[in-house]
Amino acid sequence: MQRMEHDLPPLIRALLEPQRYPGAGQRVNLVQTHISWVLLSGDLAYKIKKPVRLPFLDFSTLEQRRLCCLEELRLNRRFAPDIYLDVVPLFDTAQGPAFSGSGSPIEYAVKMRRFDEAGRLDRVCKRGALRSAHLSDLADALVAFHAAAAPAPADSGFGSPGEIRDQALENFQELLRLLPGAGMQARLAALRAWTETQCRLLGPLMAARQREGQVRECHGDLHLANLVLIEGRVRMFDCIEFSPALRWIDVASELAFTYVDLLEHGRSGLANWLVNEVWSRNGDYQAARLLRFYAVYRALVRAKVAAIRSDQTSQASGAAAAYVALAEGLVAPPALRLVITHGLSGCGKTRASSQLLHDEHQAGCVRLRADVERKRLYGLSGSARSGSGLEAGIYGADAHARTYAYLRDSAAMLLDAGWSVIVDATFLRSADRAEFQGLARRSGAAFAILAPQATLRRLRQRVRSRAARGCDPSEATPEVLQRQLQLLEPLQPHELPCVFNQPEGVTPCASDAPKKSRTTNTVSG
Repeated sequence: MQRMEHDLPPLIRALLEPQRYPGAGQRVNLVQTHISWVLLSGDLAYKIKKPVRLPFLDFSTLEQRRLCCLEELRLNRRFAPDIYLDVVPLFDTAQGPAFSGSGSPIEYAVKMRRFDEAGRLDRVCKRGALRSAHLSDLADALVAFHAAAAPAPADSGFGSPGEIRDQALENFQELLRLLPGAGMQARLAALRAWTETQCRLLGPLMAARQREGQVRECHGDLHLANLVLIEGRVRMFDCIEFSPALRWIDVASELAFTYVDLLEHGRSGLANWLVNEVWSRNGDYQAARLLRFYAVYRALVRAKVAAIRSDQTSQASGAAAAYVALAEGLVAPPALRLVITHGLSGCGKTRASSQLLHDEHQAGCVRLRADVERKRLYGLSGSARSGSGLEAGIYGADAHARTYAYLRDSAAMLLDAGWSVIVDATFLRSADRAEFQGLARRSGAAFAILAPQATLRRLRQRVRSRAARGCDPSEATPEVLQRQLQLLEPLQPHELPCVFNQPEGVTPCASDAPKKSRTTNTVSG
């Protein structure tokens, strides 16, 4: 929100004069929100909190503003110490307000280093320049941040099922008041009933995650406008400092902010990619059971904010209705499918399954990579070298059985939670493939086999190149490839109708789906 200069308080009017800043430039720009003034001078920004009291914050006294400035500095320096520089006092001097002086301060400001606003991810996304690599970078930063963030004290109540339910249902009270009309009221009532049901069903999981330390001191407002590209890296900034209840949340609730924002921007493939990149790093696939609930909640909070703005400006509430529609779409996920890959190391399974994730229109698909999950089971990072010999160590028969059982159980959990699944593994053995086809049948999911092809010469080239780089989760070598050729059990005639070689060529093989015969040589050499 912007106001004319003559409507500003005297302090802020005076601070629009460039000479009041060290090394001042020729102009001071003002940016306002409903809770702060941000004064931009040269390569620095000074954020001053407005003396307001709202249901969710209290900046009404100078001491409260000082404490919140210090909290803002502490919290944001966890991930942006080069942006958040200091809390500085303002003094009343003979020449007017100044950042140096004597006596008691009259105000406080958070001093920050400016960055190019064009690098904000909402703007990057809007101009079509947001890439999957940016979100992979964000996943790295977010997982590391959450791992280091303090877990909520057991007796705090933060992230408890009761608190989450109260926050979600309280949101509906405002929505029902702000969005009249029989049709909209009925839609909101249906969403409220769904929310109550989900709170009841998910309550035990919420409580378990609180006990296990998944409720942490998070960012609390991680939408695209609070993420920025600086020197090619995605950085977080402007977290919630004024409300502990909004900041101490489940890490799945944190992820829902960015997930919903990407969906609202029409980038479902990138939304799908982000959640997969986060979960493949932290292994928190149980969060899939909660993400849709939190995403609906985030979408409806935005609907409320949009409705409040509409009410204040007497404009149509189209944005609020759009967010309600987004929530409804999340409540009704698309039909399930289970896709497994099949092929030797180096045939392109991971690349092809990555394309499937990018092409996902409903942002409701999770990939499980055997190379990553096998190492996680044995306490290794995805890029670590296990030192295992051929068919030994984590690649022995027992490890194979353990890995595929974990993939099966995880896929079953995800399907039960309403997520489609891609299992990226060699699936050289027909018995392993049959087990997953049976899982699809029991789960009511369409079944398909993604079988990329490559010549034997190409397979060997890729395996050698990947081994030389030494940073890929796969540890395949030419010797491993040769052994796979001996172990390979080709696709059987009854499996061929389920096969597709390119992401756009999906042929689901489900009990009620028409089957089309298609001959596919999965390992040409």
